[in-house]
Amino acid sequence: MSPRTAWLAMVIVALTWAAAFPVAAQDPADPITEAPERIVWNKTPIKLTLRVGRERRVTFPGDVRVGVSPALADVLRTQSVDGTVYWLATKAFPTTRVQVREIDSGRVYLLDLQAKDNEGGNTPVEIHLRTSASDSGDSVSREDTAERLDYVALTRYAAHQMYAPKRLLRNPPGVFRARLNVKKPVPLVRGGTVEALPLAAWRGGGLYVTAVKLRNITNGPVTLDPRELRGQWFTATFQHARLLPHGDEADTTCVYLISARSFEESL
Repeated sequence: MSPRTAWLAMVIVALTWAAAFPVAAQDPADPITEAPERIVWNKTPIKLTLRVGRERRVTFPGDVRVGVSPALADVLRTQSVDGTVYWLATKAFPTTRVQVREIDSGRVYLLDLQAKDNEGGNTPVEIHLRTSASDSGDSVSREDTAERLDYVALTRYAAHQMYAPKRLLRNPPGVFRARLNVKKPVPLVRGGTVEALPLAAWRGGGLYVTAVKLRNITNGPVTLDPRELRGQWFTATFQHARLLPHGDEADTTCVYLISARSFEESL
């Protein structure tokens, strides 16, 4: 789905029931899952961010041969065993296209790899084909049970996690806390008027939902517009669409972003 067209029409109305609570009234404490991230190969290059010094594994449908640019020879260790590739970056490097060829079928997968010093995760990745059992529903996992959750339900779930008292929290089957590897403000909103700080993320039904705190850093009011967000999002839901000037108690709100990949891979 196009990040600049289809998702714009799917912005959900803000959840006004939480207006009386301050942003990030509690720290979500549910355990973080390290279950593999499942990606269906659709001929679109797969973006993958490595964290320097942390190994990350990517599993393909069959045995593969990896073609790595000579420019990465001194900064990226690559090992391939039985269809699983293990990557370890020793230094940061910019986005570089890597080709991975499946030995039996000759199928080529394209990955855009980059490495950063303090960003990127080590969550394992599993790449599937559209015709595989894992994508056709023949196999069932705990995450598959959440496929009935739509964008509205996932957004409401995230808002409850951020605002509701702990005694009222409910965890639907198949929804898990996801590791959030970005711990500092990010350039999510164009224009430089709003600071964005990711707070927490969850996975369910093959989707990610991320709660991001937005704070007005100017002396004037700001009206939030989803078209000014960087990244590839299916939906963007603002808790409040208007921020008062910096220093006012209403200069901060939350936005809930739903995406196919993790926050750092979607930004």
